Amino acid sequence: MKRLAHRRRGLARLATLATAVTLAATVTGTAVADTPAASGPAQRTVPSAAKAALEPTPTAPSFFLSGILPSGQMYVYMRDGKGGFGPRSGAYVWKGLKYSVPVDPDLTGYQDGAYHIMSNGVVNQWRGGHLKKVATGWKQYTSVLSPGTLARAAHPDLLARDRQGVLWRFQTRANGTLAPRVKVGTGWNQYSQIAGVGDFSGDTRPDIVARDKQGVLWLHKGTGNGRKPFAPRIRVSGGWKKFNKLVSTGDVNADRRSDLLARDPKGALWLYKGTGKASAPFKPRVKVGTGFQQYRDLF
Repeated sequence: MKRLAHRRRGLARLATLATAVTLAATVTGTAVADTPAASGPAQRTVPSAAKAALEPTPTAPSFFLSGILPSGQMYVYMRDGKGGFGPRSGAYVWKGLKYSVPVDPDLTGYQDGAYHIMSNGVVNQWRGGHLKKVATGWKQYTSVLSPGTLARAAHPDLLARDRQGVLWRFQTRANGTLAPRVKVGTGWNQYSQIAGVGDFSGDTRPDIVARDKQGVLWLHKGTGNGRKPFAPRIRVSGGWKKFNKLVSTGDVNADRRSDLLARDPKGALWLYKGTGKASAPFKPRVKVGTGFQQYRDLF
């Protein structure tokens, strides 16, 4: 029954997404029909009933995996309860979208909105089928993500890295607008990929991981301090240069630990299940899909 309830909630969120898709199309693009994936994520072994019954939490949330084609057509994949993702759906065309940042505005454990950074620097929030312009001037940022709430606030934060490698924190408000930015770090240009949603280290604080240009992956543990949100980095492992995209959608396999996804150049999608241990935050990789090279970005 709990699994069915979770599935219904997920479908309800996809229905909300579909409404937002229709509205978005009238503003920025053209809506298109849902289409099954040509080569969707592989089916995985069903986890135990106890694990499957676990509900998402703010520190191990359940987000959609989204992909956008070079044309601007977007698809979403919902986790399937088997350690992977179901068929794609909810497609639409969004011209000029640069980054999309999924968020859990009320910290329920579920994705209930997103911030869309457009190529002209405009930031739009969508939630509940409504689009709202909340900022301009974001062409200066080269990476944007939302790990969760970094200072124990009631709403999540956005992190944005500028061209000089400075990392900025933006507190989101209940109405979707953004508080003035706060400088939280320098030297972040050393990283070619930054990702993270939820807690990787098991201390209930949101963390992020970052891959340097030599292919080493580093864990930046959350501190709970909004002005200094990350502790000194911890080396995870080398060899991550073989991936061209790192992304986190929170807890993929329903064990209440946030996980990491990695795409290789051939389009294979790999799941690194979280352990909840800072010293070794991820288990060996498991292949959960193919054909993901078609997307210019995943989020």
